[in-house]
Amino acid sequence: MTVDRLIHVFAGSFILLSLALGIEGSPLFVSPWWLAFTAFVGANLLQFGFSKVCPLGFILKKLGVPETTVSCAR
Repeated sequence: MTVDRLIHVFAGSFILLSLALGIEGSPLFVSPWWLAFTAFVGANLLQFGFSKVCPLGFILKKLGVPETTVSCAR
């Protein structure tokens, strides 16, 4: 998996988890403050769209995750 794909996987997972923990109708409800984490992830995605700067991307690159995949397209 590449850095871009992992960023999308992490962001989607964090949003779904924080919504499940923050919405009162959810069986996993903990506190409405989890919705602040949802807003943080959304704001981070928005700023990434404009600046192409993502802290998670830097961490994944340091861990050795490839930025692109090599394909054998002919």
